[in-house]
Amino acid sequence: MKLFAYLLSFLATFNVVAQDFKAAAALRNITPNPLLPASGGIGVPKKTTEKKGELFARVLVLEKGTTRVAIVSVDNLGWSSVLGNRSRALIKGIAPENVLIGCTHTHSGPDAYAFPDQNGKTSADLNYLEDCVKKIAEAVNEAVSKLEPATLKIAVGEAKGKIAYNYYADQLYDPRCGVIQAVSKAGKPIATLVNYAIHPEVIGSGRGIMSPDLCGPLYDRIEAKGGGMALFMNGAQGGMVTADTRREAGTEANTWEECIRIGELLADEALRIVQDAPTLSNPALYSTARTITFPVDSDLMKYILQNSPLKHPNAKPNEVSTQLNLLNIGPAQVLTIPGEALPNIGFYLKRNMNTKYPFLFGLTNDAFGYMLTKVDFNSFKRYEYVSRTSLGEMTGEIYIDQALKLIKESPKPQ
Repeated sequence: MKLFAYLLSFLATFNVVAQDFKAAAALRNITPNPLLPASGGIGVPKKTTEKKGELFARVLVLEKGTTRVAIVSVDNLGWSSVLGNRSRALIKGIAPENVLIGCTHTHSGPDAYAFPDQNGKTSADLNYLEDCVKKIAEAVNEAVSKLEPATLKIAVGEAKGKIAYNYYADQLYDPRCGVIQAVSKAGKPIATLVNYAIHPEVIGSGRGIMSPDLCGPLYDRIEAKGGGMALFMNGAQGGMVTADTRREAGTEANTWEECIRIGELLADEALRIVQDAPTLSNPALYSTARTITFPVDSDLMKYILQNSPLKHPNAKPNEVSTQLNLLNIGPAQVLTIPGEALPNIGFYLKRNMNTKYPFLFGLTNDAFGYMLTKVDFNSFKRYEYVSRTSLGEMTGEIYIDQALKLIKESPKPQ
């Protein structure tokens, strides 16, 4: 009997240990050397002659029991599933569908879309992109090898101060900042993830500067204040939520100093928001994914998908498919967005998520331009550009429908 009781006790202890929540972080520098032209969107990238800050791929890996998830943030305008899948094929110990790869959307990084010109040629450096693919996988694999028991702090609150605004309509943006901080059992932060909707385009692509934009100073500030490795995941920043660089005289402060001001302010606000959050000693972790398909109505987007040398494997003449993820991390719920959703889509989804801690990871798993509802599509002169660079009128509608279904079919965060 004593031996039987001992075995039961041992197995119970083993099961508790095996179910411990774990976390780890890693990064790789992906600044091109020599520098490459900067891409701020569709069109020919602009030559760069200097850099401000470094570009990185930053990774946070979470584990609970048999569920393991990687969240990857890349300092780039966009990062398609073509490149993401190449990294996933090199990653060990994580199911490919559980690797979420998003971009910060800096407008002063190298062209990762391989935008084709009118002759079908591209100026993107494919060797550089392949190097990034390998470095992303290396960072994820390193983080997996470093997984350690951890706790979490999760909070969502309004980031105050002059950070962002909507260029089309000042107040139509989401001021909420979501923060997930993984902390070692010794009490030292492993990583701090900041989720906020903003275009990092203070510098832009036309000034000859390669830069992570405001995300660089955000990383530096969080890490200097002892927040562990910093990551930034963008949100529903489409149409047109951008950095608030406005001056009283009607001009804008498009300088590295302004990147520092905004990045440090957002970092300070994120750390303030998460500071008094309760410690979650062994949070639950849930991950699910599904494939969604969008019609491609835009002639411009059709041309890009068909002529980019990256050759999107899921692109057909009139449609393209991508991956949608939902994560429950403790009481928080995360939805991925494969593009730049307008703020009203973001507000609507957050309102329908089963949590007080909603997170939207924009430009994640793919970056298919702007995502509007059908009533917004081409409805206003202001929306001409975002409509033209969208897959089509039904993109937002299809995404919302699939996201709501995924929320309904998934367990409630706890």
